[in-house]
Amino acid sequence: MIEVLVHKRIFEKKDGRLLYLYGLKPHTLPPLEEGENTGQAQSHARWHPLRQEWVVFAASRQGRTFLPPREYDPLAPSKPGGFPTEIPFEDFEIAVFQNRWPSLSPNAGEVPRDLATPVRDAHGDCEVIVFTPEHSGSIATLSQERRELLVRVWADRYRDLYARENIQYVMPFENRGEPIGVTLHHPHGQIYAYPWIPPILQKELDAFQKSPVLLNLLPQLSPYTVLEDAHTMACIPPYARYPYEVLVFSKQFRPGPWAFSRAETRSFAEMLGQVVQKLDHLFGKPMPYVMALHAAPKGAEEVFHFHVEFYPALRTADKLKYLAGTEIAAGTFAMDALPEETAKTLREVSI
Repeated sequence: MIEVLVHKRIFEKKDGRLLYLYGLKPHTLPPLEEGENTGQAQSHARWHPLRQEWVVFAASRQGRTFLPPREYDPLAPSKPGGFPTEIPFEDFEIAVFQNRWPSLSPNAGEVPRDLATPVRDAHGDCEVIVFTPEHSGSIATLSQERRELLVRVWADRYRDLYARENIQYVMPFENRGEPIGVTLHHPHGQIYAYPWIPPILQKELDAFQKSPVLLNLLPQLSPYTVLEDAHTMACIPPYARYPYEVLVFSKQFRPGPWAFSRAETRSFAEMLGQVVQKLDHLFGKPMPYVMALHAAPKGAEEVFHFHVEFYPALRTADKLKYLAGTEIAAGTFAMDALPEETAKTLREVSI
């Protein structure tokens, strides 16, 4: 049990991967038949000498499941005598399991030798977090109770993964919608546990070590606010790189959701649901996006302010925000919409 009335069951799948079943009541269903073991993916990292960052190579991921028919949804509950899914139980509330096709893994294998650039192991972990047993839906359509459970699950996965000696950074995220490259429609996210601090997070850490950036920004956000309450702010930041990019963060310093009070958990969960509702209602259809949780790297809990970043893919109802030459090749974003104007538009969307 990770919190009063929140229960966690750990189940080892027959291929050795761990499955965690979280709920507001104990999960006691018996397991059903599992599918065949295909083996863990092997991976390693190679150093990019120009960008000064690690690149992960996991070639076996090319064969991962791609947009299966509904009846072969691998994230749905299993049914007796039916298609064996990744979750060999007839029901669950929220499920987390080690990815069958990981980029980072405790069993990533040995690194290759005699390459033209430095190499290192990719001994981290990749987990899949399934928000609901239902085949369709989103963070917007989950009940408030289920969203609060989701926040607590994220907090528990942070605790578990950061307890491993080699893990330096943990990032839950959600890729939503086929324009983003989603390969499974079932509502879910992922959690990557890195054996190093990724470059973007290192830059954010450097900034937070100099000053409390988000708390300094907070008094200036009135023109950019989309939603707020006593605990949580959601805004389109004045430096947004996507037309409807949304930043969500606690008004009090918190290194991650594991430090939330119950009231903050409730506020944060509700705010996430409302942000996605607004994004979906903006153009009258589900908004494709990447959502990433940025919590403190290991050892930076005293300075790094937890926040969530939404990167919506649409700039109008029928136009995608593509990354072009200046963004991809130079790392300099070019915006064709002013954040104070898109913030007003999104703020006025009814939910």
